[in-house]
Amino acid sequence: MPVHAPVTAPFSVQLRTASAEEHQAAEQSSFMSDLLGGRLGIQAYTDLTAQLRYVYRALEAHLDTLARHPVTGPLTDRALLRTAAIERDLDHLAGPHWRDTLTPLPATAACAERIHTLATDWPAGYLAHHYTRYLGDLSGGQIIRGVAERTFGLARKGDGVRFYVFEEIDNPAAFKRDYRAKLDAAGELLDAAERERVAAECKAAFGLNGAIFAELAERHPAGRQA
Repeated sequence: MPVHAPVTAPFSVQLRTASAEEHQAAEQSSFMSDLLGGRLGIQAYTDLTAQLRYVYRALEAHLDTLARHPVTGPLTDRALLRTAAIERDLDHLAGPHWRDTLTPLPATAACAERIHTLATDWPAGYLAHHYTRYLGDLSGGQIIRGVAERTFGLARKGDGVRFYVFEEIDNPAAFKRDYRAKLDAAGELLDAAERERVAAECKAAFGLNGAIFAELAERHPAGRQA
């Protein structure tokens, strides 16, 4: 009798299917809709970038340890790293002293803390957040980049939008295919119950990101541009 229950779908498909509703809700949040619709000013975009710094510092703080883990190791590709690009964007968007005033929103702090906890206590769960953020940046993030360039007059793939520019990835479509293949291989190391737990964490990851957007919407209502 096999130790693991038969896998009815690749792990990447399982995660995408399980989190589809939460993914859609995050994408269609009022903050993202207003940002993509050109109804918010550059301060709102700058604040989004600032909040994401906390998330990516958490994602990237434990890579040396996670790179040695059998489940997470193959996916911790340093070509994905975003923190340095975010900080360069903030230098451009907010000036050289942004570190003196930057603080996380409560939802941002909760998201970052969850990632830190998972990275040390449950690496398979960390993978849900890794998948949620980085594949989103390589996909829908490119739409945000284009809108920011047009709306705020930022240079194409230049300062202010470097977070969305993966300079070390020549072919994003091929990279995403390879990422999903590695994710599927990681899923084969987990039993059915553990895969379900990770799928539930993927739903939670989108929920945590959606909470950040909700708090940003309260801080930056459409029509009050800066």
